[in-house]
Amino acid sequence: QVQLVESGGGLVQAGGSLRLSCAASGNTFSINAMGWYRQAPGKQRELVAHITRGGSTNYADPVKGRFTISRDNAKNTVWLQMNSLKPDDTGVYYCVAGRSASYYQHYDYWGQGTQVTVSS
Repeated sequence: QVQLVESGGGLVQAGGSLRLSCAASGNTFSINAMGWYRQAPGKQRELVAHITRGGSTNYADPVKGRFTISRDNAKNTVWLQMNSLKPDDTGVYYCVAGRSASYYQHYDYWGQGTQVTVSS
């Protein structure tokens, strides 16, 4: 089993920045890709950023140029640096991990989520 614990969410004004962190524990050897999903009320869950064990990244179009995902495999941690935040970025952000390197995969492991609220 893998446990993922997120932190770093909060309330920020539009145009501001937040940095989310995710610590993985347990059977981390099974993990290849890690990423961040977000869920807002009335909206579909969206994979906003993805990073493979080798460091290849992908981003959803709405966050390209504003968000940066990074990881440290030795520390079993992943971060999401969020800049130029917009109200549409508001939601619960979930750290996810999967066995595959693919962007299009079922993510086996989910964190508990951390709330990000961006005010106008």
